[in-house]
Amino acid sequence: MNKNRFGNSDLQVSQLGLGCMGMSEFYGNYNDTESIEVIHHAIERGINFFDTADMYGLGKNEILVGKALKGKRNEVVLATKFGVMRGDDGSFPGVNGKPEYVKQACENSLQRLGVDYIDLYYQHRVDPNTPIEETVGAMSELVKEGKVRYLGLSEASAEVIRRASKIHPVTAVQTEYSLWSNDLEAVIPVCRELDIAMVPYSPLGRGFLSGKFRSTEDFEAGDFRRYNPRFRGENFSKNLEILEKVEEFAKSKSVTPSQIALSWVLSKGNDMFPIPGTKRIKYLDENIEATTISLEKDEIDQLDQLYKLVSGNRY
Repeated sequence: MNKNRFGNSDLQVSQLGLGCMGMSEFYGNYNDTESIEVIHHAIERGINFFDTADMYGLGKNEILVGKALKGKRNEVVLATKFGVMRGDDGSFPGVNGKPEYVKQACENSLQRLGVDYIDLYYQHRVDPNTPIEETVGAMSELVKEGKVRYLGLSEASAEVIRRASKIHPVTAVQTEYSLWSNDLEAVIPVCRELDIAMVPYSPLGRGFLSGKFRSTEDFEAGDFRRYNPRFRGENFSKNLEILEKVEEFAKSKSVTPSQIALSWVLSKGNDMFPIPGTKRIKYLDENIEATTISLEKDEIDQLDQLYKLVSGNRY
């Protein structure tokens, strides 16, 4: 797999990364043994970028990823996130970007991951009650201490990215981006101006663009998509029109809808590093093959228009 320079860092990162969230929570059943096999297979296939967060599975996902990467630490770029708090009961009490919280969260993540340093440390969501300058100031101290190599932001506005970058270089910005979520486009100009890598998460529209789901009942019990606005009622029915058009593209090229969706994201530039998540080697291989697909400009333009058909909010 091709690797590209990752923003303003000295990292060389694979075109595709692997989002590990669903291996521990949110997307129905999971199996740690199978998930570790997926991570190992990803490394064998050339993926070196792995994404987790302290809130996924209330820390269980970091433990899982750390276990999977044991003995392979030097082969990978490891990213994790802090800031979205979780209660012991799984509740979401809020976002915390206070400096003292940043440092404690990092210590906890290092311990769960079983590593000495984190390659890319993101603020998961911006804390509206703490100036970004204070949060990034604390994050920059972690860099000086050697606990973190590079800093990232997730779901941050252009203004916040600029302010943060004045305190310490921001190496990556992570935002949902796919054929049905164009939120990243609002920050592409500032990211390119400041040489910041962009990390699209949910590039398959939380699985919707794979074509494997036709109704809410297709999701397992406990799958949060059962309650997501875009997957409910009339919204779901309307959004199937988007899927039908993606399927037409896929059929014309003898590929899968997932591969069309991923190749579209990759067509947006070598500074895009999407992190589709999966719990199955079969789908991992399918995603990897998307890196070999080329789209013509007119095809990209047509696919760009699908966002106008989206029904329902992201959350």
